[in-house]
Amino acid sequence: MAIIINIDVMLAKRKMSVTELAGRVGITMANISILKNGKARAVKLDTLNKICRALACQPGDLLEYVPDDQEPLKEGDQ
Repeated sequence: MAIIINIDVMLAKRKMSVTELAGRVGITMANISILKNGKARAVKLDTLNKICRALACQPGDLLEYVPDDQEPLKEGDQ
């Protein structure tokens, strides 16, 4: 996947545990782990908003685009 979620980086910078973040955001530790490990297929904007609020960061601090040269563009993609 070309989108990398850097929650682990922000957790380390804020010296916060996954357990604490899950409690502040109101989602399960399992769901935080899915995001953290890059297994998520989607993120609700409301959840992203709550994570940014809890970590005092911007969405760009959490999300990174890394081109995947092996994945050809489909018709209609830009």
